[in-house]
Amino acid sequence: MIGVFDSGFGGLTVLKELLRQLPEYDYLYLGDNARAPYGNRSHDSVKQFAEEGIKYLFGQGCVLIIVACNTASAQVLRELQEEYLRKPNVTDRKILGVIKPIVEEAVNLTKNNTVGVIGTRSTINAKSYEVELHHLNPKLKVCTQSCPLLVPLVEEGWIDKPETRMILKKYLRSIKSCNIDTLLLGCTHYPLLMKEIKKIMGRNIKVPSPGKIVAASLADYLSRHPEIETLLTKKEKRLFNTTDDADRFKSMATRFLGQTVKDVTRVDIGG
Repeated sequence: MIGVFDSGFGGLTVLKELLRQLPEYDYLYLGDNARAPYGNRSHDSVKQFAEEGIKYLFGQGCVLIIVACNTASAQVLRELQEEYLRKPNVTDRKILGVIKPIVEEAVNLTKNNTVGVIGTRSTINAKSYEVELHHLNPKLKVCTQSCPLLVPLVEEGWIDKPETRMILKKYLRSIKSCNIDTLLLGCTHYPLLMKEIKKIMGRNIKVPSPGKIVAASLADYLSRHPEIETLLTKKEKRLFNTTDDADRFKSMATRFLGQTVKDVTRVDIGG
């Protein structure tokens, strides 16, 4: 089974593309909605929450886990990989993040070597996108902007509200002034705002879809790692867990995925 871990609903934009590109596998989605968002949390809190989520998913039979939360990927992915994977005889479990494949896509897309990144405060402050971009191309100019209000607005369903567009314009103003030609969405909630973001940025700015990139990257990874791929069950199961209200999650997941989600289980992963 493939586990998808997120602080809330945003990772559903990644799951949506996984289901489209790799529908044969079984998936277990875990949203830590009771403690979302992670974007304004301390490093220690994010590490604790992510560790609890990873432990839970492995305990439920997941072989491969995608940390869809950008904040967790930026701050603690390497620590999670160190703790859970780099031990003697651990060859049957993997933890993957979302930042590396998105960065690789940006390096291929940019023509003027100027890339913008928007994300939560924690993701931007962690500088993970900058580090990865410069690792692949030291000549890149990277402009970043934290957008702490966007996640709450998306989760409240204010995607089409004029207030949200006004806030987006304010956040994107400095990014546009950097003369970027590629904008990375450093949060899995932001694809829900893709239409407005593209409208504000203009048709000359490329805004790749994080979910599509991650799904394509996973397909490539599995083709190169048959020792993991053969361990994954293929019964097309879709399981949804949340640490908060199951009915609200069901409603939001239906909207995020564009298909009806009927069964959601509330779980306790703390402690």
